[in-house]
Amino acid sequence: MPCFRCGARQTDPVRGASPWKRGVRADRQVLICPGCQSARDWADDLDRCAACGSTALVCRLGEVECRDCGHVRDADPADLVPSGAPPGPPGMSGASGSSGDGDLSAEVAAALSRVLRRGPAG
Repeated sequence: MPCFRCGARQTDPVRGASPWKRGVRADRQVLICPGCQSARDWADDLDRCAACGSTALVCRLGEVECRDCGHVRDADPADLVPSGAPPGPPGMSGASGSSGDGDLSAEVAAALSRVLRRGPAG
C-alpha cells in the first residue's frame, strides 16, 4: 500500500519497528511514509476519534477503533471503495493512487528482473 500523501511505496524494512505510520482517512486504513511525517500538517488529513480526538485509529472488518481510548464505531459503508483501496494522494487518478494495474505489473516485473538478474521482462 503506498503513502496516501505522496504515493511512495513501502519497501522491506530493516530490523526493528517500521518508520511508516498507520492512520484512517475517510474510513479507510492508510499509510504515511517517513518523508510525509516530517511535514507538520500530515495528521490534519486523517480522521479523528469522536470520543477523544486522537488520530491513532485503525480500520478493520468494517469498524474503526481508536488505539488511544478504545472507542469503536462502524465504518461508513458509503465511504468505502468496493475494492478496499485507500484513497490516493491528491492529484493522482484512481482510488489507489495509480493510473492502472499495468503500471504496477511493469514495476513488479522490473523488480523481479533486477532481483533474479535477468534481462528486461518481455
